[in-house]
Amino acid sequence: MYLKQNKINGKTHLIIVHGYRDPKTKIVKTKTIKSLGYLEDLAKQYSDPIAHFKQVVAEMNEEANAEKNLCRIQIDPNSKIENDARKNIGYAVLSQLYHKLELNILFNNRSRYTDAKYPLNDIMKTEVFSRILFPGSKKSTYENRHLFYEKNRYSLDDVYRSLTFLNKIKDGVQLHLHNQMIQKFGRTNEIMYYDVTNYYFEIDEQDELRKKGVSKEHRTDPIIQMGLFMDTNGIPVTYRLFPGNTNDCETLIPIMKDIKRDYEIGRTIIVADKGINTHRNIIFNLIKGDGYVYSQTIRGGHSELKDYVLDSNGYRATGENFRIKSRVYPREIIITDVHGKKKKVRIDEKQVILYSEKYAKRAKAEREAAIVKAYDLVRNPEKYNRATSYGAAKYVKNLEFNSETGEVSTTRQKLFFNYEKLCEEERWDGYYAIITSEHNKTDEEIIDIYRGLWKIEESFRLTKSELKTRPVFVTREDHIQAHFLICFIALMILRLLEYQLGNKYSGARIAESLSQATGYLMQENWYHFGYADEVTEEIEKVTGIPLTQKYLKLGNLRNIFGNTKKQ
Repeated sequence: MYLKQNKINGKTHLIIVHGYRDPKTKIVKTKTIKSLGYLEDLAKQYSDPIAHFKQVVAEMNEEANAEKNLCRIQIDPNSKIENDARKNIGYAVLSQLYHKLELNILFNNRSRYTDAKYPLNDIMKTEVFSRILFPGSKKSTYENRHLFYEKNRYSLDDVYRSLTFLNKIKDGVQLHLHNQMIQKFGRTNEIMYYDVTNYYFEIDEQDELRKKGVSKEHRTDPIIQMGLFMDTNGIPVTYRLFPGNTNDCETLIPIMKDIKRDYEIGRTIIVADKGINTHRNIIFNLIKGDGYVYSQTIRGGHSELKDYVLDSNGYRATGENFRIKSRVYPREIIITDVHGKKKKVRIDEKQVILYSEKYAKRAKAEREAAIVKAYDLVRNPEKYNRATSYGAAKYVKNLEFNSETGEVSTTRQKLFFNYEKLCEEERWDGYYAIITSEHNKTDEEIIDIYRGLWKIEESFRLTKSELKTRPVFVTREDHIQAHFLICFIALMILRLLEYQLGNKYSGARIAESLSQATGYLMQENWYHFGYADEVTEEIEKVTGIPLTQKYLKLGNLRNIFGNTKKQ
């Protein structure tokens, strides 16, 4: 605050004003604190009015400094809502990890070697943070960029141009992140989890990448396949996209070849479900000196395995209604040699069999809906087609579909419920088989290792729900590749934040809380924040970022976001 002298009709008028910088225009403005009157009138009360009121202002500033956390705000009831007056502070937490992973250095360095005129790092920050907090199309992300404190000076065309460049460096970005995880977070590679999922595209025509295949969601739309590796802490390592008609089991070896060459990973144990359990993948693991822990189908397994599973001898109880047994058993694998000839190779692998009453009850409950649908299909076949009868069709005898329309054919034999099929499936409820190359590990260790696979399944659910990886609004293949790179980085930062919080909260809950941590500009550069919960409180304890502060000034925000870049 200071004393200001205005000339009005030749007379000197004294006022006390407060100076502040407008956050939008960056222009210094003043606000009248108190009008004192004309100098000639004040001279009748004070021998030196100017000196007197300068002293008053000095005392007011001293009092304000003593109570610097207090601010008096005047409210204008006629003021209007400003479009960009809302700012998110939650992304400061994401910014902290973004800079700790040195992504800003990576993108700034890479952009220097191009003739691009757009700020690649600014675009990537907005895209990644928005994917976690406010997921949407590239256009909606661009239009909502005002939600972030920092100014983003680029166009929507710049965003699309950057996608083309991102596609060119996507492998280098993943390798950079892996190296940062080793250096900053002590990532180890003794065990790596692998799984495959797919993402559908609501398009009519297929192309080189988006092809019709076996959809995880039983849709007929073209899809792409994604193979994803994850470490033991649930943090993604790397991924690859494949055409939608690629079988799950065909995706492992191409990615493993890249990892072995570029990531300098020594011996590792690959953990995956039965879709990856093929002769070719197992031989590849062993030739490369790696191990494996795969699930093994029992219903579709050979008769000797089934007999061993149902034989009660050898099982030992390890908990209430839970028992396990194991053996090392020879397995014949057919391989193709360098001359193209097939030959049999014998390997000894450990089989771990477990039975859980909890698993049995869950299998029965999950099957119930399919059984109800199967009975209805028998009674009302006209209601169903190939797609809508999924899950129930295997329990119906004589079921056929029209090859052109996919509708149930009702012109042939009568439909019957397949009780034999149901009884056969019920025999195996609660049983689970795991095969492994790790003979020296105990049964409990193998089971614990395999159980970690749920984290990668959760990551896939996270990308499809909270991060809204689909629908994909871009159509060019290079833009699609860049879109999935952005989603991968967002997933990595979110899972890393989960890990920092001790896995107390899900990624979905963390993203929701951070998106709600939004403030509104009142006046004189003060922002009012009105949301906090146990998640933001815990994040504040771990990161030191004040997410529960009710009022913050523009200068405070500058310091907060500035500090997130000092890694």
